[in-house]
Amino acid sequence: MVWVKRFMLMSFLGMICTGCLSLHIDDNVVSVNGTTNSTGFIDVTTENDGEERPAVLYVPRDYDPKEKWPLIIFLHGAGERGDDGVRQTQVGIGTAIRKNPDRFPALVFMPQCPKGQWWGEIPGRGGDNSGHDHINDGLEQIKATYNIDSDRISLTGLSMGGFGTFSYGSRFADDISAFMPICGGGDPESASPLAKRPMWVFHGDADTVVPLDRSQVMVDAIREAGGSVEFTKYAGVGHNSWDEAYSKKQGAVEWLLAQSR
Repeated sequence: MVWVKRFMLMSFLGMICTGCLSLHIDDNVVSVNGTTNSTGFIDVTTENDGEERPAVLYVPRDYDPKEKWPLIIFLHGAGERGDDGVRQTQVGIGTAIRKNPDRFPALVFMPQCPKGQWWGEIPGRGGDNSGHDHINDGLEQIKATYNIDSDRISLTGLSMGGFGTFSYGSRFADDISAFMPICGGGDPESASPLAKRPMWVFHGDADTVVPLDRSQVMVDAIREAGGSVEFTKYAGVGHNSWDEAYSKKQGAVEWLLAQSR
């Protein structure tokens, strides 16, 4: 299993230490008395067909492995693509977590998409679903390492990640509790599976990068398929509608965490 490199170091230390010991590394707490319990922003790796990609997992400081925890999957935008394992934490939900971690009593999985690739097929832009396989690999590893509530795994993303929320969500709707796409779009033909779960969509009406119509088409199609969709349009807001969407004032994160399959 390709996973957290720090875990390997901690496991080694655990073999040479006796009794109960906790180590503080980069503000993360790691228990080496037979179990692993790291908190904060943790570097992880996903793998598919021999290709490795960086990702980050946020674990709340008060994470207790004896309890089941909700998990949020966050898909970043095109500007955060790369292989540094950092950029995807600096825009959107990662910023919101750093500002107020108490608002996020959940684990948050933030995979990173390579440059030139997409989170699945995007109408008019191509792409493939290899990113979906990396997301699934990460989920399998997280479930094997942490006590995740499988009924409370939600999905959100911004811009390219908003497209990815529609794309990945349409394929794996049965595994997701709720959707929160921001300034994205998708294929209206995929509306039926998305209608299985509650959704809250956000978009600025002055967005010139991804026009608001891209979200509107999806909202209309999902509602026609019988889905429950809340659509928030920000007047005069351009492409950056994510800061407001993830803010405490909006309450959407709290809504996301309240949903269950």
